[in-house]
Amino acid sequence: MGAATTRLSDLKVKAAKPKEKDYTLTDGNGLQMRVRINGSRLWNFNYIHPITKKRLNMGLGTFPEVSLAQARKLTIEARELVAQGIDPKERRDADRQAKKAATEHTLQNVATSWYELKKDAVTPAYAEDIWRSLTLHVFPDLGVTPIASITAPKVISLLKPLETKGSLETVKRLTQRLNEIMTYGVNSGLIPANPLTGIGSVFKKPKKKNMPALHPDELKELMVAIANASIKRTTRCLIEWQLHTMTRPVEAATTRWADIDFEKRIWTIPAERMKKRRPHTVPLTDQALAILEAIKPYSGHREYVFPADRNPRTHCNSQTANMALKRMGFEGRLVSHGMRSMASTTLNEHGWEPELIEVALAHVDKDEVRSAYNRADYIDRRRPMMAWWSEHIQKAATGNLSAAAINQLGDRKIIPIRR
Repeated sequence: MGAATTRLSDLKVKAAKPKEKDYTLTDGNGLQMRVRINGSRLWNFNYIHPITKKRLNMGLGTFPEVSLAQARKLTIEARELVAQGIDPKERRDADRQAKKAATEHTLQNVATSWYELKKDAVTPAYAEDIWRSLTLHVFPDLGVTPIASITAPKVISLLKPLETKGSLETVKRLTQRLNEIMTYGVNSGLIPANPLTGIGSVFKKPKKKNMPALHPDELKELMVAIANASIKRTTRCLIEWQLHTMTRPVEAATTRWADIDFEKRIWTIPAERMKKRRPHTVPLTDQALAILEAIKPYSGHREYVFPADRNPRTHCNSQTANMALKRMGFEGRLVSHGMRSMASTTLNEHGWEPELIEVALAHVDKDEVRSAYNRADYIDRRRPMMAWWSEHIQKAATGNLSAAAINQLGDRKIIPIRR
């Protein structure tokens, strides 16, 4: 029969001093105090794993932060778990992870990590829209909720008022974004499955609305309105630049002088500023180059072709052209993005190759291999089409009403523009 273990006392624990080597004091029932050579005193619970039968140590804390009485209490709790076939160390780690998830893995924190990756895959403007929608509609109610506690009923309850209000497009985008965040949580090992899969099916679908655009026959009305409008030089040139180049509002607004190759007569938009995250090259016509000449005295020394009024070091807002068109009386009839539709409709009606039109609009070719193979060739093939489109715009402007007016000799003629 083995000798009985002498229990520790508060006095003996307090008197334990470091020696040349680490040593252990035993209290019984698996409780030990390990005294290190550096003077630290560590409580351990020594036990046999209920499944593997391997002998293990489980740290219970340091003395005097954890007293002898507290260490004994923790030992009793751990022994009870072992008796139930549960590894106390694994249980403790699981509890800690759960607490960590409740405080660290909240929906807003996980969304932030997801957003850091997402924003590099979309345009800055779209990334800003993503975060704004979450900040306005999701985080106030669910931001501090642990991602493991997010359920479909909670999200449905959150978004139903928006649906009732008629903000169906907002609901659609939020369900898509929340699904991406939850999928990110699954792939990061934070939750076992995405509870929001298919949640969009419980909401009404938004009706697809085409952006307001003028009929091709109304191009002359637009050009006359632009010429007679009391708008700034930069705004007028911006509208015409977007019209001639067939680009999106944000692409036109963020045009940089460094991206213009005057010798090759091309404008290369970097991938990070394109909707599809692919660089896009625009062949520049005489009229497009004339617009640049018209604006150069105002911004040629700046980074951006169309600088902002309040801070010329940055570019103008992507909504600048839209607001100007509204003031010109086109509200409900035309938005700046709709000028792309005008161009597409006009070019298709006049028999230009649909494939060239799609490339000019920077619509991604589904056949990526073919798209990459033909990219260089398309630039030269697009030049006659772009030249025709610019001439078409010039005729609609009756020859001398546009910022890009060119005389019969081909020399650029800068028309005075209202500031």
